[in-house]
Amino acid sequence: MVAVAAAHVITPTQTLSPGVVDIDESSGAIVDIAPTRGSVPDLVLAPGFVDIQVNGIDDVDVAHATGGDWERLDELLAAQGTTSWCPTLVTAPLASYGPRIASVADAQTRHAACPSIIGAHLEGPFLGGAPGAHRRELIIEPDLEWIASLPDVVILTTLAPEASNAVDAIEVFRDRGVVVSLGHSTATAAQSGDAVDAGARLVTHLYNGMGALHHREPGLLGTALSDDRLTASIIADLVHVHPAAIRLAFAAKPRQMVLVTDAVAWRRGAVGDTPLRVVDGAPRLVDGTLAGSVLTMDTAVGNVVNRCGVSLEHAIRSASTTPAALLGLADRGAIEVGRRADLVALDGDLRCAATWIGGTAVHG
Repeated sequence: MVAVAAAHVITPTQTLSPGVVDIDESSGAIVDIAPTRGSVPDLVLAPGFVDIQVNGIDDVDVAHATGGDWERLDELLAAQGTTSWCPTLVTAPLASYGPRIASVADAQTRHAACPSIIGAHLEGPFLGGAPGAHRRELIIEPDLEWIASLPDVVILTTLAPEASNAVDAIEVFRDRGVVVSLGHSTATAAQSGDAVDAGARLVTHLYNGMGALHHREPGLLGTALSDDRLTASIIADLVHVHPAAIRLAFAAKPRQMVLVTDAVAWRRGAVGDTPLRVVDGAPRLVDGTLAGSVLTMDTAVGNVVNRCGVSLEHAIRSASTTPAALLGLADRGAIEVGRRADLVALDGDLRCAATWIGGTAVHG
C-alpha cells in the first residue's frame, strides 16, 4: 500500500484539508481517501491532468516523433502534471496522415508508467473559414470514405460546421466512436446547431479560430457558450484569450470547460511542416498569426485561478475530470475510490511538484 498525503486533497465532492490517498500497488488504483492529522506536505493533490490537444512540446513535434522522441514527451508531460493526452496532428495532405497516425498507435502500446496516449486528435484537414495557422491550400471538404477507414486510435477530430457535408461527416465519425469538436470556423449559429444535432460535443479552443460573437448572429461562439450539449476547450496562456473572456467562459459553462495547452514544438521552430517563431510569449507564423502555445497544463491551471478568478475546484475539473469524461475515460480524471491513481501535487504557486501514474511516481 502506498499513501500520498497533502495539505489539500481535491475530490469530486469535497476538498480534504489535510487528506491522504491510499493506493494499492498491485492494481495502481485508489482504495481509500480520508482526512488525516499531523504534518503533511504543503501541497494540493489533484487528479492528473488530461490534455486533449498537444501538437508537440519544446523541441519535439508529434507529427515527426520517432523512437526516443516519445520518451522525451513523457518526461515533459509528467513534469507539468499531465498523465493522459492526445497527440494532435494538424492539417496536412490526406496521404500523409497514415504513417503519422500509425506512429501514435505504436507509441500508445508502450509501458504503463508513462503518460497515457488516449488516442490521436486530428485537428483538420476538414476546417472552414477561420484556418488560423493551418495551411489554407490543404483544407478540404470532408472525405467520408477516408473517415470511415480511419484506424481506431483516432478518438477526436476538429472540423468546421460550414463544410457542405459536415453533418454527414459528423455522423460517420460518431458511428466510429470518434468525438467531434467544432472549430476553425465561421459557421452561423444555424450551421453550428445542425452540427450539434448531428452529434458534435466539443468546441476547439474557444474564441480562437472562430467568428466573433454578434448579438444578431451569435455563430459558433454563441452556440458554444449557450448550448448545454457542448463542452468547450480553451487555451489559458493569457495570450490567446484575455482573462476577462476566460472568466466569462467559465461563468457560462463552469462544469463544461476543458483546459488545453495546444502546445507546439516551439524550440524546433515548426508545427508539422509549418515554420514558426516565438513572439510576445506565443509561437507565431512569420505573418504574426498565432500558431499554438508554449503553455503547460500546470501553468494553465494557475492562470485561470490566479488571473481569471476561477475557483481551484473548477480549474482542476476543467484540467482533469471534464476532459476524461468527454472521452469516456471512467477510470481516471478524479480522486475517487476505484479509479486509477493518476495524481499531481501542486505547490503554492500551483506548479507541478510531483506526478504519479497508476500510483507510480514519475516526476518529483
